[in-house]
Order: sequence, then structure tokens, then C-alpha cells
Amino acid sequence: MLAFESQFDQRLLDLFLQFLTDNRRSKFEEVLKYRTRHITVVMEDIYQSQNASAVLRTCDLTGIQEVNIIENKYQYEVNPDVALGSSKWLYLKKFNKSKHNTIDAIDYLQNSGYKIVATSPHLQNHSPESINLESPIALFFGTEKHGLSQEVIERADTFIRIPMYGFTESYNISVSAALLLYTLTQRLHKSEISWQLTESDHKHLLLDWCRKSVQGADLIERDFYRLNKRYPD
Repeated sequence: MLAFESQFDQRLLDLFLQFLTDNRRSKFEEVLKYRTRHITVVMEDIYQSQNASAVLRTCDLTGIQEVNIIENKYQYEVNPDVALGSSKWLYLKKFNKSKHNTIDAIDYLQNSGYKIVATSPHLQNHSPESINLESPIALFFGTEKHGLSQEVIERADTFIRIPMYGFTESYNISVSAALLLYTLTQRLHKSEISWQLTESDHKHLLLDWCRKSVQGADLIERDFYRLNKRYPD
């Protein structure tokens, strides 16, 4: 997420806010109260777009702002009938530029301060109730058939497993994400951990949502830059 340049970006944000209804502004602020970057989701090579798109919907509803998508064999496209517009409000980062996309994603997230948490029905260090949330975590999800790659298993800082009491081997990925993210975000909300967005991230996200909500936003912004003799990068 880019830094919010205080004076210039604030003026642009103030301009866009004038075009929103009071109800829209209130809705944005209410949703922003629960947005977090403390937990991020990573989907590795999910080939069933409906499942991955259901995860996006869950991320939006539980307040997870950033979703990382690793494309090795399979390219992911949002399924609009399942996502129901949720991707519009999220930051999606794809890793698909090299032969080592999984390693690139892990390196990026670790350098960003995240602990790598691999979800697995077979390996258990923690349950959703016991995993430590003091440090930011990146939850890695693999396919139902093959699970996560060996690269993730080897580089993971810890593992998490949802308890199961039936005959079936694992939960569907979208169900796993829903169970985990609901439990973990509820724990965050009840904790004293600083999980909410920083002021800079809050304003940057609000500006991004304004751009996506105001009709003719690109023309408004272009005129703003022209009048201020400044041009976007």
C-alpha cells in the first residue's frame, strides 16, 4: 500500500468526499473501523475460481484488506457471480512473474513483517484459538486436492489446523477460510493488539474507495492535478 502524502493527498481526498452522500461516507467509515492488514491471506495456485472468489468475499466480510495470489500453473480470474463485487474493495497482489512465484511471495511477506502460517489438515502446531496473533500473520491456503506446495511447508513459521470430527479429509478452501478468518478476526477485535489500519493506510484506502465510487473520478482527479500543476506518477 502506498504512503499517504499528507497535504496533497488530503486535499484530493477532501475533494472526493464532497461527491459522496452522507450514507456512503458513514458506510465507508464503519467498514474501515474493522479493516486490517495484521492478517493477510495467500492463495497458492487455486484452479477453481469459484472457491478462490468465495475466499475474497469472506475476506471483505471479515475485514481482511489484502489478498495475495500465487499463480504457478493456474491463472486466477475473479468469478463475479461468486465474489459479488468484493474484489473491488480489496487489494489483490499477484505473484506470477517468475519460475519461483511461491518463494517470491514468501520472501515479500516475510520482509513485510509477516509470519508464514500454513493451513493443513495433516500438520498441526496450532488451532484457530491457540495461534499467537501478536505478530502479523500470512495465512497460506492451497488446493483441496494437493494442498500447499513443499516450498510453503518448508518455509512456514508455523502451521494451523481446523479441528475435524468426521470422515471427510478436509474442509473446502472457502469454508476453511471462513472458519479461520472469522475466529481470528474475532480474537483480534477482543484483544489489545494494534490490528487496525494506521491513519495513513486508513486515508489511502478511503481515497481509493472514493475513486471507485464517484462517477467520472478520473476526470475529477485529472482536473485537480492540472489546477495544482502536478501530475500523477
